[in-house]
Amino acid sequence: MSTPHLQGNAGDYAPVVLMPGDPLRAKFIAETYLENVRCVNEIRGMLGFTGTYQGVPVSVQGSGMGQPSIGIYSYELYHFFEVQSIIRIGTAGGIDDSVQLRDIILGQGACTNGNYAAQYGLPGTVAPIASFRLLRAAAETADALGMPVRVGNLFSSDMFYDDANSLARWQKMGVLGVEMESAALYLNAARAGKEALCICTVSDCPLREEFTSAEERQTGFTKMMELALETVRKL
Repeated sequence: MSTPHLQGNAGDYAPVVLMPGDPLRAKFIAETYLENVRCVNEIRGMLGFTGTYQGVPVSVQGSGMGQPSIGIYSYELYHFFEVQSIIRIGTAGGIDDSVQLRDIILGQGACTNGNYAAQYGLPGTVAPIASFRLLRAAAETADALGMPVRVGNLFSSDMFYDDANSLARWQKMGVLGVEMESAALYLNAARAGKEALCICTVSDCPLREEFTSAEERQTGFTKMMELALETVRKL
């Protein structure tokens, strides 16, 4: 069944979906790595594709930017398209002093300044965390590939331009990187009884004013893509 944001039927999506924010990154992954590819979504230009990777069914669906946007797409995939696992493959800003440009971070948990969890009416503060099964699989796959990764907390910010300049305070808490989506994805997965993981490539280090180009962010972070695909293959 179609939803307001995704078209097609439940069978149009594989049980595991890779979810970049940029729909053009979704298109690049589908055209570069998948076989028997078909486009399954074009609504609002948020492209989605389904194919196989070394014989394993996998989908790639853009999510857009921010917690409200990934909240919509991941909710619909979990609840209406029978998707079991979503692996976000995105970019993050490095916060910790040890994090360098192009490092890969596996998001064990996601701190946030957002209000996404308020909808659940919980009598306390929820801690959005990744699926341990996916996290362990990705870490073990990275080891097998000889690919260094960092495992730790991300900060899902609701603001790209933060007037309070709060990143230094999150750095003191050992947060590795800042992005804008993982907390909502982890919360949606928890509420649906499904799985989620965030794999991020460090595209910039804002506290040190170090940056990569827009073109590299769209098509150049292939190690992260290959790690996600190999993780799906080994699940």
